[in-house]
Amino acid sequence: MTISWKPFELKLKYPFRISGYSRTFTPLMLVKIGYDGKTGLGEASMVPYMGESVETASNFLSKLDLTDLKPPFDYDEIQRYLDSAAPGNPAVKAAVDIALHDLEGKLYGEPCYALLGADPRNMPLTSVTIGMDSPEIVVKKVNEAEAAHVLKVKLGSADDKILVETIRSVSAKKLYVDANQGWTNKEQALDFIFWLRDQGVELIEQPMSKIDHASNAWITERSPLPIIADESVQRLADIKHIKDSYHGINVKLMKSGGMHEAHQMIKRARELKLKVLIGCMSETSVATLAAAALAPLCDWADLDGPFLTSNNPFKMPGFEEGKWVLPVSDGLGVEDAV
Repeated sequence: MTISWKPFELKLKYPFRISGYSRTFTPLMLVKIGYDGKTGLGEASMVPYMGESVETASNFLSKLDLTDLKPPFDYDEIQRYLDSAAPGNPAVKAAVDIALHDLEGKLYGEPCYALLGADPRNMPLTSVTIGMDSPEIVVKKVNEAEAAHVLKVKLGSADDKILVETIRSVSAKKLYVDANQGWTNKEQALDFIFWLRDQGVELIEQPMSKIDHASNAWITERSPLPIIADESVQRLADIKHIKDSYHGINVKLMKSGGMHEAHQMIKRARELKLKVLIGCMSETSVATLAAAALAPLCDWADLDGPFLTSNNPFKMPGFEEGKWVLPVSDGLGVEDAV
């Protein structure tokens, strides 16, 4: 078993603005794992606020010894090994996990979604994010998201209502809202959620601070819309702490440490009668197809990385009627750009 990696700077089409933060690119680490003539592809999207970087990823990967690893892979044991190599670092752990899933699919001649028990016919619509910006740029972003049937709106500023009204002036599409912990008054947040419901919003992510479980639970109890934990839940162990404060969870491979633990999180959420949104960071087709392989097991999807970036080094996956089309090829089905 061999492993190699290289950094890649993924450029954003527009500066990405959320509550209290903005960036124009995302550093990635692209990982390859080889065995028996096959190569699996993985990806770490290291958004700066999560604390990872090209340097931390390189340091982590250089510690790994996969020499004796052989299929079929015991992903529980692999996850324990990765966690023992260093705490944290979920994105680079995800890159290794994704590459192993891609490799295993290629070795056994199966698409990853089949190995995970997902039925492509159950693929949910995926939203395309409209970040904070001037009304003119917001309208431009909405028009460029023509292929999407759902738009996701980043809120959490004094201009929240203006942003929603601007979108509604040019589009009647379904809306998801992500407040990114940007609201601070639970009563005002609840009043605004009722207004958002009347604007065609279908769910709310992380209305208040991730550590303010009481206020988020108070909103969840009274909200007319599903309230979804995002920053409050990173990995499987976090679900038990937030299960009574939200209607559902946002699972992201770059938070969970990869496809295996994301799959476990989805199953645990279902056991607890929680809804599941599968989301993403700024990602190429590799991580997008990895998450899309799990998306049919979820209620909603927000997998818009390739729509928001300008230099994806891989071919854009199929996208029809507002949904990703899972390739029938082995593994993830990632293709190099022409």
